[in-house]
Amino acid sequence: MPAINMSAFKSIPVPVQGALLVVIATFGFSVMNLLVRIASEELPLFQVTFFRNFFAFAFMLPWLMRVGITGLKTSRLKLHFIRSAIGISAMLVWFASVSWLPMAQAVALNFTVPLFATIGAALILKEDVKLRRWGATTMGFAGVLVILRPGVGDFSLLMLLPILAALLMAGSIMVVKTLTKTESTSITVFYTTVFMTIISFVPAVMVWEWPSLNVWYAVIGLGMIGAMSNLLITKALAIADASAIMPFDYARLPFMALMAFMAFGEIPDFWTWVGGGIIAASAIYIAHREARIRKRADEKISTRDTVQPASNAPRGMP
Repeated sequence: MPAINMSAFKSIPVPVQGALLVVIATFGFSVMNLLVRIASEELPLFQVTFFRNFFAFAFMLPWLMRVGITGLKTSRLKLHFIRSAIGISAMLVWFASVSWLPMAQAVALNFTVPLFATIGAALILKEDVKLRRWGATTMGFAGVLVILRPGVGDFSLLMLLPILAALLMAGSIMVVKTLTKTESTSITVFYTTVFMTIISFVPAVMVWEWPSLNVWYAVIGLGMIGAMSNLLITKALAIADASAIMPFDYARLPFMALMAFMAFGEIPDFWTWVGGGIIAASAIYIAHREARIRKRADEKISTRDTVQPASNAPRGMP
């Protein structure tokens, strides 16, 4: 495999760098979902979930050794644990979704994460959500109904699994937003990985089965690919605006549809594409609205700080 020319990559405009990293990460997550389906055909989902976290933790060990124990101190251990418990629940439900449903359909319904995050931001974090964002959220859930078509299509209660996973993922996002007010990304990633590995180990032991050789490849691969994809997403968000690059995350649908067709012969129906497109469009609009609101707020703070006369008052105070 030829070496990546990093100098050539760095010469690309930063927004394009971020978009490329997101697309690569999205492809990685799609491969991970495929490996989850393969592993779950032989192993219980509790065990697949444990292997996903264990091998992700093993992959991150060199980084953890560089950071050192002193760089991982926290005073919010309980909140890290709560975030991890919600995260492991979301992961387990999501793995059930891609194991038991057509994979493209599960991905399309899981696009609802930003919609639930918007509701959580308003109800839990008390953020001021304007009418346009509520309208986009409503439109996104209309897209969900297009896919589900209760009373018209072949509706099954299993189709609610990716929506439940999205709700849990949005809950995890709410906790992360609270944590990042005082905790660094490194600390959050470390404790999440450790706690999720420990939490997932307990139920896995109760249903333990030793994997065959081919399944070992799958579970090791899904842990490593999942960790690498998360790191790529984190890097992309560090160098570029989320509103500019996160729309590329919706490449998950065509990636997953292609892989599911090649591996299992699954063909998404017309309504999965239509509903998925509606949900993605509404989520992209919400992301752009949030970015514009943050930009305006930052500009106001910058202007206020610039014109504020020198005084003994804390910076930013009237």
